[in-house]
Amino acid sequence: MAGKSSAAASDARRVLLVDDDDGLRRLLAMRLESAGFACDTAASGREAQQAVAQQEPGVVVTDLRMDGMDGLELLTRLRSTNPSLPVIMITAHGSIPDAVQATQHGAVDFLPKPLDHDQLIDRIRQALDDAGRLHGTQRGETYGIVTQNSDMLRLLEDTARIAKTEASVLIRGASGTGKELLARAVHKASARARKPFVAINCGAIPGELLESELFGHKKGAFTGAARDHTGLFASANGGTVFLDEIGDMPLELQVKLLRVLQEREIRPVGASDSLPVDVRVVSATHQDLDAAIEDGKFREDLLYRLNVVALDLPALNERVEDIPLLADHFLASHSKHSRARVFAPDAMELLACADWPGNVRQLANVVERCAALAPGRVIDRGLVERALGKQSEGLVPLAEARDDFVRRYLIKLLKIAQGNVSQAARMAQRNRTEFYKLLAKHDLDPQDFK
Repeated sequence: MAGKSSAAASDARRVLLVDDDDGLRRLLAMRLESAGFACDTAASGREAQQAVAQQEPGVVVTDLRMDGMDGLELLTRLRSTNPSLPVIMITAHGSIPDAVQATQHGAVDFLPKPLDHDQLIDRIRQALDDAGRLHGTQRGETYGIVTQNSDMLRLLEDTARIAKTEASVLIRGASGTGKELLARAVHKASARARKPFVAINCGAIPGELLESELFGHKKGAFTGAARDHTGLFASANGGTVFLDEIGDMPLELQVKLLRVLQEREIRPVGASDSLPVDVRVVSATHQDLDAAIEDGKFREDLLYRLNVVALDLPALNERVEDIPLLADHFLASHSKHSRARVFAPDAMELLACADWPGNVRQLANVVERCAALAPGRVIDRGLVERALGKQSEGLVPLAEARDDFVRRYLIKLLKIAQGNVSQAARMAQRNRTEFYKLLAKHDLDPQDFK
């Protein structure tokens, strides 16, 4: 069985140490407890899974090579069930391929044996700090990003790691999914957080003016240039430039942007000299840039520069469990100076079952409309229908909408649990018998998800 320490600490300071070497496990546990951590131990991957299910720690430190379930398999399973849980990998067989494989599977760090204990403690503290800054709880808010969706939590975890680097980031996702919000999260979690974050929508400014907005211009450079103008790149020096809808940038300006990224210097319109600039570029698009390259509308070499790391934001209908959370969050933001409002249960169910082609932005607008029109504290279904622009007779029956929502919810649980009914039932907070009845009712076979 997994060993429990007697040290008093919150779950956030609790470390689960997994190693099949009894002596090393005890030694490391003593070192971690003396550093102020509560330390649980497990002698195998299976014991570690059981320990996490009973009480999720703040971080897991696991050996890579173990009999039975090895560290990589444990990491994969933990990422499936506890996507926001940071895992540090240790091994006596350290090699670059091992490190690459571990980090590709989601490990936040990789340390070789013999361990430098001070370094391990520093890495644990860093992992806990990153987890706390970016997604302290699975129902929390991070720089305005509210989620309990496993894919979104993984995305935030990736964002935390990427933010530490200087790599250019391309954020992909449909309109309204929150691309600028994620770009701000990259900036605020980075070493550039105290410097400016400057955003521009490349599709909202005429091509002939966009170069001046980005790089600035000298007085007299063109008609109407009555004085020198500092561009956004210079304004953001030391910080982050966010180029939204980068796919709409004219080809001739793409060439100049590529040169800026390569040379790390800008030349204002009408200037004879270039100026050094230190910015991180985060860009975003809802377009398929590979298709744009084939059509001759986007430069392939520029995409390579922009897309060092890609972050993909899911559509709202792919994270339906977040809809009630987001709706309550937006509603609270519109109730700051008035009596707190709430959605009636059937009104919230209608929100959860809507299509949301405009994604999170559309949901925010609908909630704001409801808050503005609500005559009392409780927002009823009829008001939500009005805000959605739908008539009751145009909706599916409530029972049908409920069944559709439940079936999609069950499918998501089974995917996360990889067909393990016991695990899925625990996540749904239902007993196995009741859960099996739900699966039968919705014609779902757990074997299809293994």
